[in-house]
Amino acid sequence: MNPGRGIALKIASTFAFTFMLVCVKAASDRIPPGEIVFARSFFAIVPIVVMLLWQGEVARALATSKPWQHVTRGAVGLLAMGSGFVALRYLPLPEQMAIGYASPLIVVALAAIVLGETVRIYRWSAVGIGFVGILVILWPRFTVFVGGDAQGDAFLGTMIALFGAFCGANAAILVRSMTKSETTASIVLYFALSGSLLSLVVSLPFGWVIPSAGDAALLVAIGLLGGVGQILMTSSYRYADAATIASFDYVSMLWGVGLGYVLFGEVPSSSVLLGGAIVVAAGIFIIFRERRLGIERRRERRSSRITPV
Repeated sequence: MNPGRGIALKIASTFAFTFMLVCVKAASDRIPPGEIVFARSFFAIVPIVVMLLWQGEVARALATSKPWQHVTRGAVGLLAMGSGFVALRYLPLPEQMAIGYASPLIVVALAAIVLGETVRIYRWSAVGIGFVGILVILWPRFTVFVGGDAQGDAFLGTMIALFGAFCGANAAILVRSMTKSETTASIVLYFALSGSLLSLVVSLPFGWVIPSAGDAALLVAIGLLGGVGQILMTSSYRYADAATIASFDYVSMLWGVGLGYVLFGEVPSSSVLLGGAIVVAAGIFIIFRERRLGIERRRERRSSRITPV
């Protein structure tokens, strides 16, 4: 395990994914969600294959002992991806991303329940505080019954985004579990392949559009950025446990607020800023707690090597 390297890879992946979401939002008014999801999966194959050729791991990537796990991970990942893309049609970029912060909080809980990772009271407390922040973000949208159609659309967007966060947490847990038997190369390659096929089959019957040159460029960029981000994210789980990696998702808010304002003129509401700050504070607490636990574990290992006289 190398937590520092895992954290660096995770932060780099948030940068790639945020730019991907910018492209998604720019195209979402003109391109159907299913078509965007297909582009995200299909064009992601390009950087993945380039990486495999460079590393000489094409044959290794194609080898898998658990093909149905890849299909399951692909289906869950597509649900998370598609939900997030649809939510961007109804919500500002910073708000959609802030709601997505529920995903790493859910990962901490699932890491304990599903993976059996040790999560003590301090991190459980941080998760609870983080969910308070998520509620602060969501609360203004619960005025749907007095806010008219626009507010109703925003409420629908928040519910879709929250569902996507839950699916994203499950996808992260599946990735963490799969790294015990599958290579990083096979995980990212089969996700792109299964995602392309599943999204094509599911969305094509509902109608696609022929994109303009500009929209076609956005679709290609979505896939390329998604592929790079997927490689970085999957690699990060090899160097640190799921609960630690999940806490660094909040870094994407920095990119989201800045790009949302510069490119779309979106100013985060006070509830988004306050709720986001609470979630970030919870994440920072988890980071320091993980660092302290890491120091204690190293001390214990050193002590165990001392041979008694």
